[in-house]
Parts: sequence; structure tokens; C-alpha cells
Amino acid sequence: MDAGAAFPPGCPSCDPQPLVAVPVCVYSGRLPEHAPKALPRAGVVKSARGQGQSPAALQEPRTAAAGPGRRLLHADAHCRALCTERRNHARELVRAEDLRRWDALVVMSGDGLIHEVVNGLMERPDWETAIQKPLCSLPAGSGNAVAASLNYYAGYEQVTKEDLLTNCTQLLCRRLLAPMDLLSLQTACGQRLFSVLSLAWGFIADVDLESEKFRRLGEMRFTLGACLRLVALRTYRGSLAYLPAETLASRRGPSPARAPQDPADTHVVPLEQPVPPHWTVVPEQDFVLVLALLHSHLASDLFTAPMGRCSAGAMHLFYVRAGVSRAMLLRLFLAMEKGRHMECHCPHLVYVPVVAFRLEPKDGKGVFTVDGELLISEAVQGQVLPNYFWMVSGYREPPPSLKPQPSPRRKSQQTPPPSERP
Repeated sequence: MDAGAAFPPGCPSCDPQPLVAVPVCVYSGRLPEHAPKALPRAGVVKSARGQGQSPAALQEPRTAAAGPGRRLLHADAHCRALCTERRNHARELVRAEDLRRWDALVVMSGDGLIHEVVNGLMERPDWETAIQKPLCSLPAGSGNAVAASLNYYAGYEQVTKEDLLTNCTQLLCRRLLAPMDLLSLQTACGQRLFSVLSLAWGFIADVDLESEKFRRLGEMRFTLGACLRLVALRTYRGSLAYLPAETLASRRGPSPARAPQDPADTHVVPLEQPVPPHWTVVPEQDFVLVLALLHSHLASDLFTAPMGRCSAGAMHLFYVRAGVSRAMLLRLFLAMEKGRHMECHCPHLVYVPVVAFRLEPKDGKGVFTVDGELLISEAVQGQVLPNYFWMVSGYREPPPSLKPQPSPRRKSQQTPPPSERP
């Protein structure tokens, strides 16, 4: 189906009108205070996990009725809240849930809970059907990158906290869907998992994990964590290889949209084998960070990929080489709020759209994070599975071309140097 379609066939409600009497299953994680108090026939119980930022606009029932609560109340959405109590609890719940009862699964938390839900769906015996169940993100965590990206695709201005929640609730009431890519990952120990947002190594992963103790600060936890990590900046030895989107397009043409099939990784070879000859290989060196990103935002206030949404089957790959100064790294971080970091023309920052990658740590330093969740540091590779699941979204325009968008003045900051081209 095309982006902007209503709930697909198989869902009881496929009329593209505002949501009316549609049952929705709500998974609530870290911030039940975000739950609209006026939401009919829905209960949200406080989770045992940590909290993100609590918007004051949703603390009182009267205030809630004026925002997201009123929208859902007018839409007469029937909901059942399933509240998580521990890590991977949502994964267990969604594996056992009778999905035929619901038109959509609404994840009211941060990006980590969406990660759990999607991986739980992919672990079901009926995963081919289960992964087609529409998902919706109502931001209630501290990062909320998926919700912020959907907010951006819908044409809204960048907002955070209760304003972002209000916009995402409005998208749910509109009941429009768009297909989303999924990142399939394999590790050296044989683990297979799926990402809905990103894989990070180095600086970004360290900030994400080390700032967990500041979770009660909400989005400010990342700013504080970044400042602390800048004081003791690290480098990480490793090798990186990737399949550029342009290379794949020139060899085979763009990947066509397709319904979910066996999630085979067709662009990668076993980790013990060398990458295919048409891949780009970055010589082993010291990195400050490597980031593979499916969407536009890395947090609700971090507009990381201003070059636009990649075509189906492609993702954004950023990496920063060792040698970048602390001052430049801070400048990049601050400029990222408005998506202006590529205009800093940092010679250590490289960007390229890719369809697959392989990353191999060489010194045992650092950790990976997948959608903000910890992954042990070992060789990992991944490729994008295009149009693999549905999310509630206001996104209507077709994705842009596979080609990276050039910098207004120079291209060298956004494309790999000649020595790293195939």
C-alpha cells in the first residue's frame, strides 16, 4: 500500500476517517503520567521502570481533556493498557497477545519499548502476519526519536514534551499509515535482532547508556551526558564497511516495495567472510562515533538527518574520525538541535546513505546501543528491510532519491573521501 493509506485490509476499520470506536492496545512503559486522564475505557498503571520527562500539561484531568485526552475522547477509542514492569516485559506480552482483538498497538513510552514490541512480534510463530499489525508511538520516554521523526514527516514543526505527545495523538486519531523500514542485525555470537531506529557505537552509545542515571531529567539527560563525555573524550579502534545506496541503485535499481517475507539478509555475507568486493571499506582506524540511523531524529530535540528521508531500503550512516576537537564536537552537538551540524564543515565527519554495513571493534572498547538498548561490543552487521511494518504517520509524500543531499558549500563533509570509495 502507498504511504498515507488507512488501516490496511484485515483491520476492522479501513475507512480513512478520524478514528471512531477502534480498539487499541496500549503498551505503557516508563511514563504513565503521560496517559490522557480523559481517555475512555483505558487504564494506565505506573511502571516499575524509570521515568522520562513529565509534561505538566497532562498532570491534571482537566488539563488533559484540553489536549490529547480530548482528541481520543472525541474519537471514542477503546483501549486496554498493558503496563510493563521490567526490561523485555513488552517483548513477552506481545509474543502472547491475541492480536486479532486489536486494530493497532500503541506504544506509550520511549524508543526502547518500540524496540521490544517489534522484536516480540518478529519472534512469534505467526510473525509474517503479526508484523503487519499497525503500530503507533505516543512519546513518553526521554528520547522519543521515532515519535519526533513521525512528527517531522507529518509536516509539524519540531516540538518536545507535551506538544509532541499532542501531535502524535492527533496522528493516531487521523488513522493514516505509512510503511517503515526495519534494520536487521546479526552479531558475531549469532544473535539476530531488529532495530526500528538506530545502531550506535562510541560517543553516542556511551552518552545514551551513561546518562541513564539522569533519566529523571528527561531530554536534558543527553545534554548533561554529552558534556560529561566530552570532558573525557574517548576513541574506539575498529573497521567499517558498507554498501552505498548509490552503488546498489546503479547495479540493480531501487529496491521495490514489497510485503513482508522471510527476513533474509540478502546484501550481507557471514561475518567470518570478507565483505563483497563492491562494498566500500574504511581502513581500520580510531573512531569517535559510528551511527546507523533509519529516521530523521536521534531524540526529540536532535534533528540528526536533515538531508531528508532515505528511499525505502536505505539508511543514514554517519561516522566521526579520531582527531576531532572537543570544541568541534560540542559545536556539532549543539547545531544538531536545528539540523545545522552538516553546515559546520567538520573534516572528521562523514555521511553517506547505505543499505548495509559491517562494523568490527578491534580493541574491545565501547558498547553498542540498538534503539537505545545495550548490545555487547562485538562484530555486527546489518541491512535495511524495506517497507517491513506499518506505523501511524501523517507522512504522505514519496521518499526522496537514494542520492545524498550535498552541503550548500562543500560536499567533502557529507561524502566519504576518495580513498574509501569502492
